[in-house]
Amino acid sequence: MRGIITILTCFVCVHLVAQVQFSADTITLQTTQIPQKLSETGRSISIITSEEIASLSATSIDEVLQTVVGVEIQSRGGFGVQGDIQMRGSTFTQVLILIDGMKMNDPLTGHFNSYIPVTMSEIERIEVLRGAASAMYGADAVGGVINIITKTFAQSASDATHAEINYGEHNLVAGQIGAFRNRGKLRLSGGIQVTQSDGEFINEVVIDTNTTLEAYYNFFDINTVGASASYGLMDQVRLSVQTSFDHRDVGARYWYTASAFDKSVETIANWWNRVQVAIVSDKSSTDINLAHKQNTDEFVFSPDFPSTNNHVSQYTNLTVNHLRPISDHLTLKGGIQVDRRAIESNDRGDHNDMHYGGYAMGAYQQNQWNVIASLRGDYDDNYQFEFSPSVNVSYVMPQLVLRGSVGKSIRAADYTERFVSNNLTNLSPGRNLGNPDLLAERSWSQEIGVDYTPIEPWRLSVTGFSRQSSNLIDFVSANEGEIGSVSEIGSLQAGADYFFAQNIFDVVTSGVEVESNYTRTLGDNMTFSWTLGYTLMNTTNEEDIISVYISSHAKHLVANRVVLRGKNLSIGVNSLYKQREARVASSINSELEESYWLWNTRIGYDLTDGAGIHLDVRNVFDKAYQNILGAQMPGRWLMGGVHWGF
Repeated sequence: MRGIITILTCFVCVHLVAQVQFSADTITLQTTQIPQKLSETGRSISIITSEEIASLSATSIDEVLQTVVGVEIQSRGGFGVQGDIQMRGSTFTQVLILIDGMKMNDPLTGHFNSYIPVTMSEIERIEVLRGAASAMYGADAVGGVINIITKTFAQSASDATHAEINYGEHNLVAGQIGAFRNRGKLRLSGGIQVTQSDGEFINEVVIDTNTTLEAYYNFFDINTVGASASYGLMDQVRLSVQTSFDHRDVGARYWYTASAFDKSVETIANWWNRVQVAIVSDKSSTDINLAHKQNTDEFVFSPDFPSTNNHVSQYTNLTVNHLRPISDHLTLKGGIQVDRRAIESNDRGDHNDMHYGGYAMGAYQQNQWNVIASLRGDYDDNYQFEFSPSVNVSYVMPQLVLRGSVGKSIRAADYTERFVSNNLTNLSPGRNLGNPDLLAERSWSQEIGVDYTPIEPWRLSVTGFSRQSSNLIDFVSANEGEIGSVSEIGSLQAGADYFFAQNIFDVVTSGVEVESNYTRTLGDNMTFSWTLGYTLMNTTNEEDIISVYISSHAKHLVANRVVLRGKNLSIGVNSLYKQREARVASSINSELEESYWLWNTRIGYDLTDGAGIHLDVRNVFDKAYQNILGAQMPGRWLMGGVHWGF
């Protein structure tokens, strides 16, 4: 109750504190396929600029995303080691991640979707579209879409160079350097980012007279490097290329299990490449894109016995898009997609799948009305053929925007949900087990909202949403006797229970989002901005099945971001409140508390025009908390450093 009162107090007080020069509508959004202003989309969308990112106490993209209303990051550790990205009560597999409009969701598991191979210095902005978007992008866009837009592909980015180096507790070293140059026909960008630490020391835990969990360190070593270039071959043709590599070596104890035998470590390497040819004329534009992602993963459950799993996943994606304005009121766009997913794994086997998709959409503007209609057809080896329609409508007035949307979304099971542990013999009880016979998920989503600007600098948005789903995929406790009839399942122990991937019918998620954006210029050299969001969510299923992930989202979620920028001084504060169902794992003496507040802050001071110092304090009040049962999150963590750039 205290948390809810605090939320309401923040919303009541926001207009007494500051004034925002809200400018999101000056940005032409890319995530909507047809470029549009925010007020024209009929959707609930948030934008985080590179300037806002630089003011936050964040060293990874998922730490930035947890400051966005409606986005929940279920982290397994600090500093971006891994986090399940959820939106509007979705599972982590139901959020589509894009890099400059190209899908990069991992075919092995949605747990890897937060391994985004882009350095922070390369980002121009992040666009977050909440709600279904399968009619535009195909499978996985159920809870929403997150589009990471880099400076090379943003077109409007200005020359910049940025570098910083940090040192903190637990032998933390975190540094990055990046630069972007625009020379007319040629645009170049690149960045390097390193985050390493011995990690916090976790004391041993005595479970009983026969079981003691040994002490350990939550270490991590994360390295990302990226580069991109774009060149105008002639007046209407531009060639763009992008490559990046992300490598992680992390302690992963209790990330995926609550087993007393869990001593997991994991090493992941993620390589991303993309090439685009864009042809732009006065009458139309066409872009051809080819992207390839390769991910290698070595997971060691325990060094005490043979338990190493090795996976190599491949994702190749080809898209062709064509946009043509028909008149001042009507713009059409269409495109096709062909992609191939593949995996080689000692515990999941070797598999590959093909997918084909095509879409058509139109945006109509007349007076104050904006209507966008989309229809997409997808053929996949997993679900054969599916249609995904959607309609978005907005009515724009000087101080008020009314909007609504309805759309269908789909998602096929990933390789973990279909095949995890299928190749293992004499599988021990309690392990996750894939189901090759899973059906694809299907959902219908609706939302209705209002954006109100009572005074020009302040924008308040309220959105109600609902999603009705069938065949949702999750892991459910099942006995060996119930599982035996499924094809291609490995060797199970007689009478043992496993967490078996199953389809769950008739699941409904509904809720309300409230977002306030407020900024004010204080004199000639100082600005104050405050973004505050609250999300209420509830999920039910008629079968009343208890599963692992479907209902794991927060019921109450608050995201708060405050930034004060002066001539030399900058202060950024971001906080998070989360309330969810409490859980206990007695096997490892671990507890997931019902709720928690988390506060982070960053204070910076510029010594010269191009260089300064800063101090970050993570988890200011030293709150002991978990997002995933068993995966202990860091306590208070101090780090400081220097930054420079121009």
